[in-house]
Amino acid sequence: MAEYFPLLMMLLTFGFLLLGFPVAFSLAGSSLLFAGIGLYTGHFDPDFISAFPGRVYGVMLNETLLAVPLFVFMGVVLEKTKISEDLLESMASLFGGLRGGLALSVCLVGGLLAASTGIVGATVVTMGLISLPLMLSNKYPATFSSGVICASGTLGQIIPPSIVLVVLGDVISTAHQQAQLDQGVFSPQTVSVGDLFIGALIPGIILMAAYMLYTLLLSILKPQYFPPAKVQSQGAWKKALKALVAPLFLITGVLGSILFGLATPTEAAAIGGVGALFLGFFKNSLDLKKMKEACVSTTHITSMVFTILMGAAMFSLVFRGFEGDEWVREALTSFHGSLWASFWLVMLVIFLLGFFLDFFEITFVIIPIVGPILLGMGLDPLWFGVLVALNLQTSFLTPPFGFSLFYLRGVMPKEVTTLQMYRGVIPFIAIQILVMALIYFYPPLVTWLPEKILGV
Repeated sequence: MAEYFPLLMMLLTFGFLLLGFPVAFSLAGSSLLFAGIGLYTGHFDPDFISAFPGRVYGVMLNETLLAVPLFVFMGVVLEKTKISEDLLESMASLFGGLRGGLALSVCLVGGLLAASTGIVGATVVTMGLISLPLMLSNKYPATFSSGVICASGTLGQIIPPSIVLVVLGDVISTAHQQAQLDQGVFSPQTVSVGDLFIGALIPGIILMAAYMLYTLLLSILKPQYFPPAKVQSQGAWKKALKALVAPLFLITGVLGSILFGLATPTEAAAIGGVGALFLGFFKNSLDLKKMKEACVSTTHITSMVFTILMGAAMFSLVFRGFEGDEWVREALTSFHGSLWASFWLVMLVIFLLGFFLDFFEITFVIIPIVGPILLGMGLDPLWFGVLVALNLQTSFLTPPFGFSLFYLRGVMPKEVTTLQMYRGVIPFIAIQILVMALIYFYPPLVTWLPEKILGV
């Protein structure tokens, strides 16, 4: 019976999550329950529990994870300064007169906001409040309109700076080092968050371009559904250039400092935070009340992330205590030792879990278990990390629990139904899968830029 404890522990954890219990307490609670059962039956070594304080201390000392609150703060401050609203309105004025132009402006703004803020919720809500009524009033299909807003809003999960990439980069780095230690390499190489940022840049741009290409094709094939919008075009270029100053300022400061080797991701996050404050004060749109709201919101989000990290640390220790990692290794190597069969099985599991779980749960529960095994079988950690990040991005779009769907549902007009929104995101999920397939068959899309910039 004890050999089934790892599987039962995972099933119990997922059960708690589906019932709506908080992630951190689901992870820690199920782990402690099975640890207690294992101690009672003599199938669990208490030394694994004793290692928990050291794990937590290591998390708190992890300089890479300091980027999480800094990037969150940057995004929240930009949300308070209404920079995204200015950008949306100016781009709508610039492109709205073209057939399908409103949808193209949504895709472009989604990419720009992703590269400057990385906050999905704020982006989706802002575009839902501003762009969706405008698109509907200009006779755009409700299904497509809601789908393109949800998809464009999630670009902040793959285009750096992204909280997903920060968290995933730290997890992949640990998994890569563990894989090397398991092979007897006691001076392991590391993969940094900066490597993942640079590696994800081209795939992120390709994904945004794919959304725009799909929009263009639809506007050509079904022109009756994508009429030119009635927008104020006078002075549109001047207004657009003015609105672009803020995001380009941050993109240059944050991504530029990383790409040119002037700062680590954590240091770049600090640059972004200071830059966001500077922009807020420059626009005279940031007062003490908004500063307080930004700090409180950042504290809430950061506390959630680090509490989940502690729960994940407990889960990982207990799972290993029951030799769950060996159980997973045997399952993945049962395909006659096929690396690619194991890889696609893991990617399929991550994709299916995205229908029910947030990327935090998947990152902290699944990747630490399967990562060392797959990387030990010879996968490139950078390439693997970017593909996982793209896969995790679908968790924001897949019904019924995609977070982008929740965000947009909260601000959608009553005439747009939830079913229409679900149908609208399906083509964009398919586009993400196609981009993943492109990267699978042509890895230099991920590895070329890091090799040129970092020589890795």
